[in-house]
Amino acid sequence: MELINYKVENRIAFITLSRAEKRNALNEEMVQQLKQAFYKAEKDKDVKIIVLEAEGDVFSAGADLAYLQQLQQNSAAENLADSHQLRELFAAIYFSQKITIAKVQGHAIAGGCGLITVCDFVFAAPEAQFGYTEVKIGFVPAIVALFLIRKIGEGKARDLLLSGRLITASEAKEFGLINYLVTKHQLAEEVRLFAEKLSNETSANSIAYTKDLIQKVQQMKSEEALVYAAETNAHIRSTEDFKKGVNSFLTKTKLKW
Repeated sequence: MELINYKVENRIAFITLSRAEKRNALNEEMVQQLKQAFYKAEKDKDVKIIVLEAEGDVFSAGADLAYLQQLQQNSAAENLADSHQLRELFAAIYFSQKITIAKVQGHAIAGGCGLITVCDFVFAAPEAQFGYTEVKIGFVPAIVALFLIRKIGEGKARDLLLSGRLITASEAKEFGLINYLVTKHQLAEEVRLFAEKLSNETSANSIAYTKDLIQKVQQMKSEEALVYAAETNAHIRSTEDFKKGVNSFLTKTKLKW
């Protein structure tokens, strides 16, 4: 059964959670299909932007109840293998060389909130709620914690991860979890326009290098990070995209990437 829909329009890959009758809850099959969809978009040379969206009124309610019950029957090795599947999915999104945008029309809870955490940009409807509720069922938001701390800082991450509370879209914006609040009926159009603008106005090569820089320098000591930044700065000057971009700037000609 296809739990994920995939389509490409105007260099934008739309990856859609398609399990609305189950509130787009995550199970093993859905995680696998979602991961494969991101791998596909990453390899597609005709794709510059990836939009993650969902059908129905809920973005994702987190783990499927039947899935959670099954985990209790798994061996330690099976649970470790399953955990690595989720790790690989989050990594595929976070470390993508392409810009990732989450379009959130409804609640994003637990694993569903994890999915948006690892995206570059998040657009959300005002009525959506967000939360990492794992501690309320005796679970640990282990994998997403790494990315959330990077995104919003330790203090705010502690608030959300330790309380398991739900927050409004407005509060999520204040926390830095989401970027833009857009009414539900305008959400699709606003995301499309934003994605097309980024696609047309930014170099895919520069985006890939910039995302790589953001990820790597956080793990380095200051001097090491500065050396790496200088090396990146020097290397990018020899690329074709840099030459095209500078020429466009100097000649005042509009460049569509």
